[in-house]
Amino acid sequence: MCGIVGVLGDHEVAPILVEALKRLEYRGYDSAGIATVNNGTLDRRRAVGKLVNLSDLLVHDPLAGKSGIGHTRWATHGAPSVGNAHPHRSGPVAVVHNGIIENFRELREELAEVGLTCETETDTETVALLARHYLDQGLAPRDAAAKTLTRLEGAFALCFLFDGEEDLLIAARKGSPLAIGWGVGEMFVGSDAIALAPLTDQITYLEEGDRAEITREGAQIFDAEGRPANREIRRIQMAEARIEKAGHKHFMAKEIAEQPAVLGDAIQHYLGSDLSLKLPEGLDFTRFDRITMVACGTAYLACYTAKYWFEQLAGLPVDLDVASEFRYREPPLPGRTLAVFVSQSGETADTLAALRYCAGKADAILSIVNVSESSIARESDIALPILAGVEVGVASTKAFTCQLAVLALLAIKAAGDLGRMDATARTAHLNDLRALPGLMSGALALEDEIHGVARKLSEARDVLFLGRGAMYPLALEGALKLKEISYIHAEGYASGELKHGPIALVDEHVPVVVLAPHDRLFDKTVSNMQEVLARGGQVLLITDAKGAQAAGDGVWHVLQMPDVPDLFAPLLYALPAQLLAYHTAVAKGTDVDQPRNLAKSVTVE
Repeated sequence: MCGIVGVLGDHEVAPILVEALKRLEYRGYDSAGIATVNNGTLDRRRAVGKLVNLSDLLVHDPLAGKSGIGHTRWATHGAPSVGNAHPHRSGPVAVVHNGIIENFRELREELAEVGLTCETETDTETVALLARHYLDQGLAPRDAAAKTLTRLEGAFALCFLFDGEEDLLIAARKGSPLAIGWGVGEMFVGSDAIALAPLTDQITYLEEGDRAEITREGAQIFDAEGRPANREIRRIQMAEARIEKAGHKHFMAKEIAEQPAVLGDAIQHYLGSDLSLKLPEGLDFTRFDRITMVACGTAYLACYTAKYWFEQLAGLPVDLDVASEFRYREPPLPGRTLAVFVSQSGETADTLAALRYCAGKADAILSIVNVSESSIARESDIALPILAGVEVGVASTKAFTCQLAVLALLAIKAAGDLGRMDATARTAHLNDLRALPGLMSGALALEDEIHGVARKLSEARDVLFLGRGAMYPLALEGALKLKEISYIHAEGYASGELKHGPIALVDEHVPVVVLAPHDRLFDKTVSNMQEVLARGGQVLLITDAKGAQAAGDGVWHVLQMPDVPDLFAPLLYALPAQLLAYHTAVAKGTDVDQPRNLAKSVTVE
């Protein structure tokens, strides 16, 4: 969840490290630090809060050196503080770390017996202490790092820097991503290719269990068994403009506005001009009797929406799980099961662990990701990119709608493969999908109106979201968006469940957002809405022209959406839900792109 950068360079490395860390700010963090080796001497600087605090510190207390490591921390063990910030140091070794060392308490006790005690609350400090212990025993830095790694349990990406070693970084990966960047007389390490984009476009992704000894001459990589390993050097194309705000106040605003364009790109990638589906040839749904879908957060809600599509269109039963619970209940995977994993980053720790649980059990593993070189993509039988481009805002927006588009295409293919959809219906659905970017532009035109509604919503302490059918997962998503960036308590419910408990919360102080296109369930949703109005609740109805006309009196506000075919309503109605959350958060003055306590890429369990 944190960010790692390492540089063996030709120039002063401190400003390079800070700039690289800035490109990882989107991951979420609460402290930052760097360490360098200069004239053989290891030193470090750390600060709590935003990177500007570290930059200010470095102005007043500079750090020289052409070799260094840097880190942005998202606290797991120990509160945010200078002492708990990375890099962690013990004597001649400094370490930066993503992940969790699960056996750190046992290691602490062992190290205390030889006089090496911890000064912080973190699990990471134990890694530095252990490496120091082996250095004290006379091992060379390379050997000390290698022996340290054999003692660690858990998930980690690590980078070591040593006193007296100006041309050496040791990097290791187990369960948390790490990449090596190649330059001319320079070498780099990063937890994210984005961090290295201005420095190099030549990237090697470490595989599970890999350890790398890096000098300015290059990198020697060893696998989990300690054998030399050849890992491919890949050329990464990183469009710098896609990582800028492009005139918007926040990345989230930019990414909401990009949705018509990126959705069009994704549809064009998978849909030929003749409406042929351009999907991998080996993907034949006649092979499967059921689907297991696993994801976290917003990606889970994309899967929840797709469950309706696969079951209604293709008649395929879908088991749906949050990744953090999936493998712990040890679910049986009967033969002819397709396991589907959805993740924006492709590195979500719980989702990756669930995928590995399914390996060898499911008939096939398919992933839907935004990062084609990610761990989840590389460990899948089939990986489908969503082509959303870099998503910086912690609250996922354009990735969500692109995930939905790819899942919708898969559901249509499944229905065709299984003889549940004829050519006429298939053509109609695909034409409707191709028209969606234009409808999204119409939905974005409501932004000024939504801005006004959000000012009122920002005064609430609690908000309910209601939806029926495939709009129920969208109600969950709308509530999630609002709570994670505005910090207003929000809950999503199936409209019919309101009377089974949640209606007790309804009064004039609890706004209720109703997502209700005029579909076959609209009348039932209106009945539930009337139950809210009868108890003095304030209803914000998001519907189309027919829905607005049929809703009746008493509604606080109606957002009138463009007409959209029922199947694809969740993709379109996601936009007002996102804009509502965004403008409410802006009205409250919260940090929209980096909300408190959250991280973009969740690489710990």
